[in-house]
Amino acid sequence: MNVLFVGAHPDDIETFAGGTAARYKAHGDSLFFCVATNGNVGSSTLPLDEIASIRHEEAKAGAKVLDAELICLDFDDEFLLDSRETRLAFINAFRISRPDVVFCHWRNDYNPDHSISGYLVDECVSMAVIPNIRTDEPPTNKSPHVYYMDTPAGVNFEPELYVDITETFPQKVELVSKHESQNQWMKDMFGYELKAFLEIPANFRGLQAGVKMAEAFKPSIRWGRTFTRHLLPDCLEAVKN
Repeated sequence: MNVLFVGAHPDDIETFAGGTAARYKAHGDSLFFCVATNGNVGSSTLPLDEIASIRHEEAKAGAKVLDAELICLDFDDEFLLDSRETRLAFINAFRISRPDVVFCHWRNDYNPDHSISGYLVDECVSMAVIPNIRTDEPPTNKSPHVYYMDTPAGVNFEPELYVDITETFPQKVELVSKHESQNQWMKDMFGYELKAFLEIPANFRGLQAGVKMAEAFKPSIRWGRTFTRHLLPDCLEAVKN
């Protein structure tokens, strides 16, 4: 099975779904990491080109941990827009990866790049099958299932599904550690080290799911796109009151 993770910035996939990605890899699935922007504003001290280059190398190192194929769309950080250019880039990424399942940001996240990238995935993923939409890669023959990743601190996100990452949490830490430039940036911007964005949500979502550590998701339910539970590794459904 091909599994595509789409993140707005070079460290997003690892931060919000690294444990789940590691579980897919252990199952023998093929992974693709698509990064929409180059992260070129992600530093308090370095100029645009320099931090973009650093973050590209960090993204390569993170993907390498799980032998994921890295797809970089290279749009400017914090200026991701819904345009013909971005839609075609996203569609081409779907055609490169030919996924059975896609993970992306929640459409109402705190960061505009997060929200817009999630919107673009959800709106454009079915367009990859259309022959008259021309990109470098040929059309796919199916529309994949889409799952939204959790938000930072779980704000404005009500999970419907959880993946137990108790065993793969150390791999998640390893994945995020490849993005060394972002630890200081997180402290500068939010007053927390990057590690806090991993342990606290994993424990909190684990408490909700009845396991030690978990990552949280919800499916995109649209006409022609059904929720298929078996596509996620041993997923746990949220308890609904």
